[in-house]
Amino acid sequence: MGVKTIPFPLEMAGDTSLENITKRVLSAVEASGLSAGIVTVFIKHTTASVMIIEDEPGIRADTKAFWDRVVPPDPAWQHNRRNPGEDNAHSHLRGQLQGPSVTIPFANGALLLGTWQQIVVVDFDTRPRRRELILQIIGE
Repeated sequence: MGVKTIPFPLEMAGDTSLENITKRVLSAVEASGLSAGIVTVFIKHTTASVMIIEDEPGIRADTKAFWDRVVPPDPAWQHNRRNPGEDNAHSHLRGQLQGPSVTIPFANGALLLGTWQQIVVVDFDTRPRRRELILQIIGE
């Protein structure tokens, strides 16, 4: 059983922006030399998440609208009130709900995603920033 751990930096725009990372994850799996196993994609931040979606413009717009409805920005959130200058409590709450990682099986060097499934990072924060992800590939 082999394990490969790969750092994965990503520049993000914030404001519930989405970045498709499927090809980069697939390239890392192919380069790992492992033919079958799992890859976990983990983001090291509390205001961003990794998820699997059908990546098309309508779903991108609907995803932003969904999060704006479910956990809207609000200066009354305690995080914002207790930390002068902070405006991203909703970003933390969205990250808590969505979660920091996904795990995808692979076989014969290919990700076993469904036809329309794509791996994306969603950045809930209120400003652009560099994000750090970790790919951990386990297999044989």
